[in-house]
Amino acid sequence: MKQKITTEAQLGQLLLGSRKAQKWTQGQLAQQAGVSQARMSALELNPGSLSVARLLLVLGAFGLEMVIQSKDADVDASHPAPAANKPGVEW
Repeated sequence: MKQKITTEAQLGQLLLGSRKAQKWTQGQLAQQAGVSQARMSALELNPGSLSVARLLLVLGAFGLEMVIQSKDADVDASHPAPAANKPGVEW
């Protein structure tokens, strides 16, 4: 799956759609993500409050990953980001 996300609402729809595609309840996904069912419900409605760490955990539960690219580039997952703790790499 390749999904372009440019708004919080689109991220919420991705989370909801992915959960339903897996036939998971919010409780089942919440357990995978380490949050309560109520918190998972809130995150589907307002994903802007989702930490990056939690987002990566949820995406991983779905078998998804996040790829960051410039707006005018094609996705090229063959060149992952350099490790932040690698000598000579500045962030």
